[in-house]
Amino acid sequence: MKNNILISTGGSGGHVVPATILCDHLQKDTNVIISIDKRGLKYLDENIYQHEIIDTPRLNNIFFLPLNIFIIFFLTVKSYFLLKNKKINKVFSTGGYMSLPVILAARLLRLEIYLIEPNSVLGRANKYFLDYCKKIFCYTKHIKNFPMQFQNKIITINPLTKKNTYNIKTNDKSNSKFTLLVVGGSQGASIFNGNLKNSIVKISKKNELRIIQQTSENNISDLTEFYSKNNIENKIFSFDKNIFNSIKQADLCITRAGASTLAEFSIMSIPFIAVPLPTAKDNHQFENANYYKNLDCCWLVEQSKFEDTIETLLEEILSNKSDYQKKRENLKKLNYQNTWINVNQKILKVINEN
Repeated sequence: MKNNILISTGGSGGHVVPATILCDHLQKDTNVIISIDKRGLKYLDENIYQHEIIDTPRLNNIFFLPLNIFIIFFLTVKSYFLLKNKKINKVFSTGGYMSLPVILAARLLRLEIYLIEPNSVLGRANKYFLDYCKKIFCYTKHIKNFPMQFQNKIITINPLTKKNTYNIKTNDKSNSKFTLLVVGGSQGASIFNGNLKNSIVKISKKNELRIIQQTSENNISDLTEFYSKNNIENKIFSFDKNIFNSIKQADLCITRAGASTLAEFSIMSIPFIAVPLPTAKDNHQFENANYYKNLDCCWLVEQSKFEDTIETLLEEILSNKSDYQKKRENLKKLNYQNTWINVNQKILKVINEN
């Protein structure tokens, strides 16, 4: 008999994307459904994934705390009957406050609870749920703020990335120009809209460049015109469902340091310059990037130093390719045995254990 599984997620793409990938891993061998809040719906393809709305409120406003506690109580009851009616026997959570009602209901029903922690710092919600979970899936055993007494619950897996990531051949390029990809992640990155474009123009005087850049919707036309006036081939976008077609063209990426984003570049062996979001909770983006930096797979630039240092760094990378090639080779070695099947089999083995 197949397991009936519910995956709780929501909020940002950093939570929802791993949930959908986990669903892809499980849907052949289990009956799986996703619970999600309204914030997270924009990162979910509602035509593909069966889902239920559990719109958990934030608890960070003291004035609305009594009302929000009542709402969470109501959502816990709703989650209880959802789990019971769907005959769910295992619950996954990708972390975040949005999973609270589902986890509470799963506890009441004495269901098996599994956690996903894609970051190199233990999330606050996952830390709270650790005592109740059976196992927690992590990308490394070296997780900051992880309590020693729960170390035996860690199951290490290769990062959860979309299945087509493994099949894309990078540098299968239709263009011989050195292609720089600039992406800001689901939370955006306004710092990439500043002086970076001027630095790229200066560098293009010595190196033939092509730029693919993510920006805000209202900045697309201005940025396109700017690069075109300076004779730089460009593709500027805000959201692209087929972004993998752009990624496979990239030689180098400038990016935020969300766990899923870095994992995708890593698997495709694309060296990247990580610029962690300084306001990320518990500085987890810095730790995500630092993991790859310590393996000599990327460059790490703090946001406060980005505009002052990015031009020099790009010039160094383009003038001396040895460091660039070394990082590409290190990424290939890191992912030598990383396949969709290996990740899939490890997850299924754990949840099928008695």
